[in-house]
Amino acid sequence: MDALLQGTDSSTMPTRIANDGLILPAIGFGTGAVAGNRGVDTIVSALDAGYRLLDTAVNYENEGTVGKAIHESGIEREQIIVSSKLPGRFQGYDDARRCIEESAFRMGLDYIDIYLIHWPNPSQAQYVQAWRALIDAREEGLVRHIGVSNFLPGHIEMLLRATGVAPAVNQVELHPYFQQHEQMSYDEAHGIITQAWCPLGRANQLLADPSIVSIAHKHEVDPASVILRWHVQLGDVAIPKSSNPKRQKSNLDVMGFELDEQDMRELRNLDNPQGRCFGSDPRFHEES
Repeated sequence: MDALLQGTDSSTMPTRIANDGLILPAIGFGTGAVAGNRGVDTIVSALDAGYRLLDTAVNYENEGTVGKAIHESGIEREQIIVSSKLPGRFQGYDDARRCIEESAFRMGLDYIDIYLIHWPNPSQAQYVQAWRALIDAREEGLVRHIGVSNFLPGHIEMLLRATGVAPAVNQVELHPYFQQHEQMSYDEAHGIITQAWCPLGRANQLLADPSIVSIAHKHEVDPASVILRWHVQLGDVAIPKSSNPKRQKSNLDVMGFELDEQDMRELRNLDNPQGRCFGSDPRFHEES
């Protein structure tokens, strides 16, 4: 499922290939809480640094910011992969269709590369309707690839039974404190690219972890680079965020070293089944 990506700061950046032919770089750029004119500058800076995957959502309330940055960047539209997400309040079929259209309008785009259902919201029992809306939007060319976020295997099985269409992407919380091995195995078996939100953990806890700091010293890199390199070797797509241009570049520059078996073993030992950063369990979480 891996290939090589040309055209970023690191010409050997791996890519991930999904069941529908979608190709994603191993590291993208998150835009949560990145908004307004300052947000436009932040995203343009990220694009200048070499990012080609931008992740947004209706509930981030910044799709307009993302669209403006794309238009101001001077980079050809076809070179940028834009992903957005459907919120829980619009999971009915008709609401979902309108929401997708409005996302495209806000960003000023003729099409959206990837559209995800943000959360399954199981108590609503509407995510299959939302999935049908995404399938139809893809058939009509409004979106090119469709996927989910925070979906467990049982949720995806429901989509498969109802429609026969598998997601191309499943974006989940994933970092060394919460490694999601079973979910990643399920996704891989179905040709689903696993994306990692919160890839560096929360409030710099991971960046100060003694094991990670030790590995960073060993390779003469910073802790964030160790974690992002771990994601690259794990096989997911990490979506870090930074408004600092130097940090944006360094987050991409992780191909100059490799974690050895001992490093990967030490990082695996950090896994905690209760290690969610925000306590949002997809079995129960309800997004508005």
